[in-house]
Amino acid sequence: MDNQIKTWLSDVLQAIEEINSFLPEKRNFLDFQHDLKTKRAIERNVEIIGEAINRILKTDPTYPIANARKIVDTRNRIIHGYDTVSEDIIWAIVIRDLPLLKTEVEELLQQ
Repeated sequence: MDNQIKTWLSDVLQAIEEINSFLPEKRNFLDFQHDLKTKRAIERNVEIIGEAINRILKTDPTYPIANARKIVDTRNRIIHGYDTVSEDIIWAIVIRDLPLLKTEVEELLQQ
């Protein structure tokens, strides 16, 4: 594996771990919704994940990351369309999608 891709995958994993550390054990959408600092910290880490995957795709457009394009698109929407980002979409990404991405990235890093 290319060392730069390995670095970016490690960045993705670190961002996921940071997101998980920001959330309380009890995953409660209402608590998330009313905690501006946590929302912004999570959005920032989703941006980092999207940017790292964007860099991977620029290096190797066929790199096997499921939903890579959607991840990059989400990053772009947070950055450029910040006023259209809904809390429930960010929450769904954190609860539903990031655990799968974490597993996928860990497997890629073991190769």
